[in-house]
Amino acid sequence: MASIYGNSIRISIFGQSHSEAVGVVIDGLPPGESIDTERLQAFLERRAPGRNEYSTQRREPDVPEFLSGLIGGATCGAPVCAVIRNMDVLGPGADTAGGSNGDGLDKTGKGGNRGDIMRPGHADYTARVRYGGHNDTRSGGHLSGRLTAPLCVAGGLCLQILERAGIEIAAHIQDIGGIPDTAFDPVNVCATTLRKVRTAGYPVISEKSGEKMREAIEAARQDGDSLGGVIECAAIGVPAGLGDPMFDGVENRIASIVFGVPAVRGIEFGNGFAAAQLRGSSNNDAFYMDGGAVRTRTNNHGGILGGMTSGMPIIFRVAIKPTPSIAREQESVRIPAAQGRQPVGGGEGASLSVRGRNDPCIVPRAVPCIEAAAAIALLDMMAETK
Repeated sequence: MASIYGNSIRISIFGQSHSEAVGVVIDGLPPGESIDTERLQAFLERRAPGRNEYSTQRREPDVPEFLSGLIGGATCGAPVCAVIRNMDVLGPGADTAGGSNGDGLDKTGKGGNRGDIMRPGHADYTARVRYGGHNDTRSGGHLSGRLTAPLCVAGGLCLQILERAGIEIAAHIQDIGGIPDTAFDPVNVCATTLRKVRTAGYPVISEKSGEKMREAIEAARQDGDSLGGVIECAAIGVPAGLGDPMFDGVENRIASIVFGVPAVRGIEFGNGFAAAQLRGSSNNDAFYMDGGAVRTRTNNHGGILGGMTSGMPIIFRVAIKPTPSIAREQESVRIPAAQGRQPVGGGEGASLSVRGRNDPCIVPRAVPCIEAAAAIALLDMMAETK
């Protein structure tokens, strides 16, 4: 399983949802960077399960143990290794922070042993085929959203380092169930706005929209169903000239790590797909001089031109699918473990409903994961320019 990302700042994520721990090794962090562990913990709390009514009730403290790389609260140049112990793994259901979950303890199924039934929307079938049935199927194993916890450890460290370089990153829920939040101002989004949404109890700009979103999530839960949504992320203070054209551009690098967050189904930068409906005269961003700085009047390009940063705010949006573990009965197939590599045949029809500790909507907990991914990608690119 390829769980390594980065060129100059390299992260390697390990563990499974129900193993002893999950963790991350980070190579290449600059030495002498002080780390505020209380701020890091507050960041991890935003992703952690069991903190509110709209998330899974799997209760994990998510306190990282740093085994190497930090001395006296600062990076020392050695690889940083952090582990997060899995504590709440024995109950029914599972952590769904973005993907595969459910350990078979509380699935109601028809047509055979519950652990042999492929859960719709999950990677049960594809992983069974790819790894010949040897993959850890407990709550999705290494494919679980639980692995976003160590991603957020790495991203939380990168966020603090970037802030000292004048770069701020934050995300908010742009849409859940067709209920929109106020969008970031793509030209003038400021640090005050980013800090406010980053510390909000519910990650939205409009509190009224947040209330409606929570009502929609609860309605879906009562109906045995789930909701997806869209997350908008902004990064400001990013200097012009980061990135490369073609295959190693800023969009490529951010998209690569963002798609490492389970349940991400799409990403767009700036105008994104809306640009296809415009004429060039409307889509182009006019340049002007602001003192000694080059800026654009609009920011349809989302801060990236030709794979390189323009100095304008980086703006991108991420589509998150609905939580696949739902209480509604769904059609599926039963494939015995011995037939794991058979892509077709050898199985039989079945149905199941997944009950237990499942997020009716994973979007709120995915917000810090997107911030973490963006921070890792940007710090990696900045390290390459030094």
